[in-house]
Amino acid sequence: MSLEPNPLTIARIETGERGLCLSLRRRVLLSVLGALAVTAILAFVLVGRRGQFVAALHSAPVSLLAAAAMLQVVALLARSEAWNMCVRAAGGRVSRRLLFRAAGVGYLASVINGTVGMVARIASLRRAAPDATPRVGALLAAEVPIITVEVALAAIFSFTLIAPLGLSWWIPMAAIMTIAAVVAAVQRLSKRHRSGLWAGLAILRKQGRARMTAFVLLAVCAQIARNWLMLHAIGVNVSVFDAMALLIAMFTLGQLPIGPSIGPAAAVLILGAHGVALTAAAGALLAVTGTLGSLGYAAWAITDRIIAGRLIARPEAIVTPVAAAPTPG
Repeated sequence: MSLEPNPLTIARIETGERGLCLSLRRRVLLSVLGALAVTAILAFVLVGRRGQFVAALHSAPVSLLAAAAMLQVVALLARSEAWNMCVRAAGGRVSRRLLFRAAGVGYLASVINGTVGMVARIASLRRAAPDATPRVGALLAAEVPIITVEVALAAIFSFTLIAPLGLSWWIPMAAIMTIAAVVAAVQRLSKRHRSGLWAGLAILRKQGRARMTAFVLLAVCAQIARNWLMLHAIGVNVSVFDAMALLIAMFTLGQLPIGPSIGPAAAVLILGAHGVALTAAAGALLAVTGTLGSLGYAAWAITDRIIAGRLIARPEAIVTPVAAAPTPG
């Protein structure tokens, strides 16, 4: 059977891809506008503190900046493997190498906005191997298990937000109970519905869900370590719990179209008591090192694509099933 895209296949996915592209353009525009607005607010807040802000930026050793960028790469690779497992469970036959290429392009777009990155990642994968990947709806649903784990972790550690935001003690408890109910509902859906859109939830009813969860946890831990490292690099002595709170804030604000300004905004919001200029500088360094890590990953993806030829479905891009051993006798 030929694996080359044919007119019928292209027509079948055309509508979904057009919708993805339209959503991508809208999100990019909103993110640019949002980033400009947040940057203007931060600039106003930092009036009179420019010297402290610049000094903090220059105080961070280059070696620590490089380490933070590498931690970003580790986080992206771990999340890519989790996505690979979800896509395979949903019926995808695309190779890990091709999927990681698409992930590299998508995570670079995530610098603008998380949703933009998801749309770019899915569109890139569909264009690369339309016959070896689930349809757009299933690929969108395949993001749900990963996001569910991330939200569950955020709920579990939401107690770290009590002191920075002055929250009542019962709010984290309510968040944990709510996400527990959501996880149970998603698992029930994965068991009752197994085709079409719902195929993307297949990993939740398979043994691979524990391994997928472990990779998401690795990605989260790498991000927490990156937060802690950057804060200490400029002299803000915080605990691991503070770094967790910052990550939760970045994850939450990441749902808004405010682009790369997420880091400084979240740092000032959560850790502003340690000094607005210092925490804003730490957030800016987080944005820079995160972008550098994403650029490095995307550079590999683009280089590998150029070396391997056009990013299309090819025989070597498909995982060949292992033939069953002949029955004795």
